[in-house]
Amino acid sequence: MVDWSPIAKVYDPLKAGSIDGTDVEPHDLAVWRAMGARYKPNKGVRGDPLLTLFVARLNPQTTEDKLYQVFSKYGDIQQLRLVRDIVTGFSKGYAFIEYKEERSVVRARRDANKLVVEQHEVFVDFEQERTLKGWVPRRFGGGQGGKKESGQLRFGGRDRPFRKPINLGMGPGQKRGGGGRDWRDWDDRDRHRGSDWASRGRKDDRDRRRQREDRRYDEGARTDGDPKY
Repeated sequence: MVDWSPIAKVYDPLKAGSIDGTDVEPHDLAVWRAMGARYKPNKGVRGDPLLTLFVARLNPQTTEDKLYQVFSKYGDIQQLRLVRDIVTGFSKGYAFIEYKEERSVVRARRDANKLVVEQHEVFVDFEQERTLKGWVPRRFGGGQGGKKESGQLRFGGRDRPFRKPINLGMGPGQKRGGGGRDWRDWDDRDRHRGSDWASRGRKDDRDRRRQREDRRYDEGARTDGDPKY
């Protein structure tokens, strides 16, 4: 776990199906299917994979012209392909955009992710099929991201990065904010510590009040001629 990363460097369907990448057995049938898939990238896809972006969650009504208008402001576009159903011709809600320069790809990925295009917040990331070793697409049980309703969430990507496994803990000499324990753990610890001090203070206040009441009772008893005195 020394080389742990929130983003997968190699695609492993078993790890992708795990929130922290530590599962040893598949938790749904789709993961089994992805593990058994012998998927190979489509050799018919043209263009430079390192200059290509994947754009998803598009409005079904969004056209190629609209995408070109939105994404051309980040740099010169080499080619743009809106994926459509081969039978109906309707958009499948995702596209691939190849730029002419690397800086344009980086800028578009950074600035266009979660951009609202025709009432839809789009998702933008690098193309994975030809750049991430071992890649298995969603239709074979793989992919990344997904919705909770589907019951097939996939982790290790930009949309749903891996969470740090709890067994990583804090190494010797690591300090708060130094990449060890989650900062939320420290906040919880501080919050508990604060509540402990508050509880201790309330207890001390109660003890002092009880002592004052005892003294007042003793003084009153003496005045009333209590036999005890």
